[in-house]
Amino acid sequence: MTQYERMIKGLLYDPGDEEIMREQTKYQDALWEFNQLKPSDTEKKTAYLLESFAECGEGCYIELPFHANWGGHHVHFGSYIYANSNLTLVDDGHIYVGDRVMFAPNVTVATANHPLDAELRAKGLQYNRDVHIGEKTWIGAGAVIIPGVTVGRNCVIGAGSVVTKDIPDNSLAVGNPCRVLREIGAHDREFYYKNDRITDEDFLIGSSDN
Repeated sequence: MTQYERMIKGLLYDPGDEEIMREQTKYQDALWEFNQLKPSDTEKKTAYLLESFAECGEGCYIELPFHANWGGHHVHFGSYIYANSNLTLVDDGHIYVGDRVMFAPNVTVATANHPLDAELRAKGLQYNRDVHIGEKTWIGAGAVIIPGVTVGRNCVIGAGSVVTKDIPDNSLAVGNPCRVLREIGAHDREFYYKNDRITDEDFLIGSSDN
């Protein structure tokens, strides 16, 4: 079994393998060019996402710079996803992101991990576990999502959180390690910040798609 085949199967493998590096470098070169684009190069940015990502729906936008081990080759984006600057996707494994997810600045989503055994780690071995993020979730600034985690639909992950375990749907979760603070519910449908009430007019702003 080749090292590339071991990588695909989720086994321990050598990420410095010649075949893997040769394949990965193509995507890293394309990512370097992507990061040189001007803010006005919207068509070129969209073309990169459609060509380089494993999947990418409509209306997705990433503020530069953007970092990804495989340039997004193992990233599956739904539609209308927005990512602020310095999004880092360690996409040696697959990352699945649902529709209308928002990433604040400096978020890291990692799929690559290393064994706890020092001898194996000294050999540079790693393994990958996929990450899933549900639709309409907001990942706060500086948050880190570790390999193998699933974040549910309609969640908010607080700034600076380190997500080490699955987060259920409709959760406000914060901290290091990240824990569910409470369920997002009726109060949040009435107030958008402290005592600031949501009005009927607010729902007319932007897209009417809920």
